[in-house]
Amino acid sequence: MRILFVCTGNICRSPTAEGVLKRKLREGGLDHLRVDSAGTHGYHIGESPDPRACEKAAQRGYDLNDQSARRIAMEDFERFDWIIAMDRGHLKQLQRLCPPEATAEIHLFRDFLGAPHAGQDVPDPYYGALGGFDEVLDLVEAGCDAILERLETTPPER
Repeated sequence: MRILFVCTGNICRSPTAEGVLKRKLREGGLDHLRVDSAGTHGYHIGESPDPRACEKAAQRGYDLNDQSARRIAMEDFERFDWIIAMDRGHLKQLQRLCPPEATAEIHLFRDFLGAPHAGQDVPDPYYGALGGFDEVLDLVEAGCDAILERLETTPPER
């Protein structure tokens, strides 16, 4: 099983989701599953996650320091089973980019949480106050728990 989280620049939301899910998988003895993240844009290629995201993640025991930003590649639609968009704009971009023969399932992150979260975005904390990173972490932790639950009950069709 391979999961790719996607946000805009791959420095806030998607690396946070990657770090959270990796730790949860490790704690659950599922660290053989592959988790990665990417951005829809190449603004920050090669850069580490935003220092504010790293700081807030570290306060909860997550390490984002080994990550570096990259842009989604066409090969990702074959390399990953699930590609999970952090907001509806990313979802639309991924659906447009996805080749018809691709095997990846494309999802919206908050859809894993069900009602009333389904169809909603994980807000981008980049231009806001530091508290926005806490809000993202709250949503990402809950969403990653829901992803783990979904993996146990309904693995991807592949």
